[in-house]
Amino acid sequence: MMNGFVSLVGAGPGDPDLLTVKALRCIQQADVVVYDRLVSEEILALIPASVARYDVGKRCGQPSMKQEAISELLVTLAGKYQRIVRLKGGDPYVFGRGGEEALLLVANSVLFEVVPGITAAIGCAAATGIPLTHRGLSRSVTLVTGHVQDGGEFHGWSGLVKSGGTLVFYMGLERATELRRGLLQAGAPAHLPVALVVAGTTRQQRVEVTSLACLEQAADMLSGLTPVLMIMGEVVQLRAELGHMAETLLQSVA
Repeated sequence: MMNGFVSLVGAGPGDPDLLTVKALRCIQQADVVVYDRLVSEEILALIPASVARYDVGKRCGQPSMKQEAISELLVTLAGKYQRIVRLKGGDPYVFGRGGEEALLLVANSVLFEVVPGITAAIGCAAATGIPLTHRGLSRSVTLVTGHVQDGGEFHGWSGLVKSGGTLVFYMGLERATELRRGLLQAGAPAHLPVALVVAGTTRQQRVEVTSLACLEQAADMLSGLTPVLMIMGEVVQLRAELGHMAETLLQSVA
């Protein structure tokens, strides 16, 4: 068994104030940090200057380290350092491929822990005034990767629509056409409210509210921006009453 200990740490949606106490402690006590693209500059600034860093972020259309290589890197670092922090945007186990890395650590007898983080859906909902559940409007929340058609045709559209709850799509901006078509064909109403949240919880936050029928046009307006989260459901209507207060407080943070 290797001597190094790996902490798979969720950095949350961007606002450094949303880091957990344990996440901050891991960052400050680390010997080396391996971080993703979605970890904000404000959070990276909390890493002590003496700590070794590895940027393994994936950038659309640019060369980047494959997931298998990132997992292998963690094993290699566990043979060189005592405290290794794998820093991920959001939560390691919510579309963060933390499970894949954890499995390889287990296979190589590397001790590790998972430090949960606030996933983007929860952070963006709070920052934009959109409750993910609300009595009379939504009794459930489904988190979905926007890459629903990678590797073949997706057959889950009907299930998503029949759930009747709030749908949250991660990394779905470039798949807006497929998302709109699949949901409409499965019976989702064309007027279904949709909020597109750019850089949620940060001072750069931007929100575009549209309908499912007009999703492509709204997505085109935000082309090139990242990260973007899609919240779909009747709860988006509550933003009209709750959003102003949430965003005023967000912008007032020093």
